This record gives sequence, C-alpha cells and structure tokens, in this order.
Amino acid sequence: MPTTGNYFHLHLVSDSTGETLITVARAVAAQYANVTPVEHVYPLVRSQKQLDRVLDEIEEAPGIVLFTLLEKDLVSRLEGKCQQINIPSLSIIGPVMQLFEAYLGASTAGRVGAQHVLNAEYFARIDALNYTMIHDDGQMVDGLEDADVVLVGVSRTSKTPTSIYLANRGVRTANVPLVPGIPIPHQLETLKKPLVVSLHATPERLIQVRQNRLLSMGAESGNETYVDKQSVTDEVAYARKLSAKFNWVMLDVTRRSIEETAAAIIKLYTDRQRQRLPE
Repeated sequence: MPTTGNYFHLHLVSDSTGETLITVARAVAAQYANVTPVEHVYPLVRSQKQLDRVLDEIEEAPGIVLFTLLEKDLVSRLEGKCQQINIPSLSIIGPVMQLFEAYLGASTAGRVGAQHVLNAEYFARIDALNYTMIHDDGQMVDGLEDADVVLVGVSRTSKTPTSIYLANRGVRTANVPLVPGIPIPHQLETLKKPLVVSLHATPERLIQVRQNRLLSMGAESGNETYVDKQSVTDEVAYARKLSAKFNWVMLDVTRRSIEETAAAIIKLYTDRQRQRLPE
C-alpha cells in the first residue's frame, strides 16, 4: 500500500548534508495537498555500514526513496534493495549529471560535498551572516552604508528572517524598523551604495500575524494598539509615505513566503548591480 491514511514515508539519502534532497522533495510534496510525507533524512551516508542502517529503516517503513549518492557501489545496493521490496527510488542528481556529461564531454570528478568547500564564496556568506546579525532591527546604524541591501518596514513584515535568508545567499543585509512617532535614523536618509527595499503588507495580514505572535508569547492585554485596525492602517500609510519620500523600492509581502520575498529582492539587487556596471 503506497500510503497509510493521509501520509506516506519519504526516505532522503545523501552522502552530503541532504539540503538538495530536502528542497526538491518538499517542493514536489507541496503539490499534493491531501497527503503528508513523513520524512526520514539520512545525511553523510558514505560507507556500506552507514547504508546498512538506512536500508533497515527503509524496509521497516517502505515508501518513496530519493537519493544523492556518488559512490556507485552504494547506489547499486540502495537501488537493488528498493527493487527487492518493490518500492520506487530515484537519484535526484543522476539525470542532471548525465546531461552535463553529454554536453561537456567529460566525466564527473566524483567529489562528495563539493558544493560545500571552504572557498571564497563560503567565507563571503559567513561575513554576510555576521554583518546581518550585528545590523538586525536597527542596530549599528552607522554601518548601514556597508550593506548590500537594507530592508525597512513596520513590525511583522518579516524583515529579520528575510535578512538572514539573504545573508545565507551572500548578501550583506541590514534591517531597520519603521515606527510612527519615532524618527528614522538619519543614516537611512542618505544611503548611496545599498539597495533599500521597503517591505509592505496589508493591514489585515499584519493584524493576523501580530495576533498569532501575541498568542505565542502569552500576551493578553496592553497590546491593543499593536493589533488595532486603524492603528495598523496608519502604520502602513506611514511606511508608504516614507518609501515615496526617499524613493525606496516597495515590495508587497502579503502573500509571499520568506523565500519568495528573498528571491524578488535578489533579482532587484542583481538588476541594480548590472545597471551600474558601465559606470
């Protein structure tokens, strides 16, 4: 039986961190609203002994098996076991590697975890993360000019998680809250190098997110203004007015996930950098 009730077992086997597998598997699983995958993630599977444990667990909870393994002996054993117990298995990177090999006319180096080497790009990401953590929520405003991107917005427009996501992509990101009645830092008014993006959401969406936040914190009173519709509407209007005044890029995040917001910002940033190249 492929599923039990409304769930199925999904085995993700990787000789590296498993990030690629998890991303692909969740992107596909999200298309099936009526069933939920029970994920079994096996990272750093690089020996026969490690694979033995994986095979035992797959046999105990049969389901779909996706893998990113480069060692041919491991691949052969895994596929053989799946065929034996009659469950589907698929290499996520195998077809892509075959396409590369056919086009480039060269075989792969077979380097496990090659995308995670400690190169200049890796250290640039670490630098971006350090910068972003130090410049979160309006801290260290004197260093804003050193950012690649500065995010502004009222409370609960996902400034911090978006900043961290961008930093993990190597984009030095700072964020500054916009609060009616509190002047914005003067440094924010004169920025030249960074791309300033103003994150917006509808009052209804902000109220929903803020109410959930208060519930999670156990707060019951003293926060009426924070979720009052007129007050939140005024906040949104204030943020839009500032954005127009300083010509900040405005991005509506009402229906965007963190990943979608970050992707839109990266595109804006890349386009801006491309336009500046001739200079």
